[in-house]
Amino acid sequence: WRSSDWKAIAGLLKGAIMAFFGLAVLAEAIYKISADIVPVAETMGIVGLLVLTGNGLCFLLLFRHRSADINMRSTWLCSRNDVTANLAVLGAAGGVKAFASAWPDIMVGVAISGLFLKSAFSVLRESLVEWQRVRAKDEPETA
Repeated sequence: WRSSDWKAIAGLLKGAIMAFFGLAVLAEAIYKISADIVPVAETMGIVGLLVLTGNGLCFLLLFRHRSADINMRSTWLCSRNDVTANLAVLGAAGGVKAFASAWPDIMVGVAISGLFLKSAFSVLRESLVEWQRVRAKDEPETA
């Protein structure tokens, strides 16, 4: 197996993990609808700011490598999604505080789930194309 084989496989694995996280966030949003629990806006805000700081730094470090190969692209997409999700959580914290309701958090959770799933399918599609390209190179030519 060559390096390109492993890159395609790693991309498939990353895409599957991203899809799992998207489904987990969606499941949590659905649970919150039935649980009727209002999250603590202050905690959401503090944690959101701390995590945004770390994810923002990773995003900046990865930005110039985002097109290097499927693995760097999937890593950059994860980082971009994390920053977007962190900003959305900060907005949801403001909404939770303003309306004393869990709905801003639930709506942001559904949106984040959609973002994660869209990115996951993009990475999976690109990884499958790469895998097929690598496999096609290994096929012996017939005369």
